[in-house]
Amino acid sequence: MEVKIGVQNAAREIVLESSQTADEVERTVAQALEGGQKLFTLADEHGRRVIVPAERLAYVEIGEQTVRKVGFGTI
Repeated sequence: MEVKIGVQNAAREIVLESSQTADEVERTVAQALEGGQKLFTLADEHGRRVIVPAERLAYVEIGEQTVRKVGFGTI
């Protein structure tokens, strides 16, 4: 699923594909903001980690679960 992370005072947003569910991502964001954690960490499908200071989070946009299509499709 696609996750977009907005960071305060940064011109670009961070976009990554995560294998976590929307509920898991939402729980991770809530823990970082409410739990007093200093860092928000999220891993993508390739095992890379994105680490953002929790106090700098502007927004986190959680996309819909995408199903990968196999084969040829018609337009």
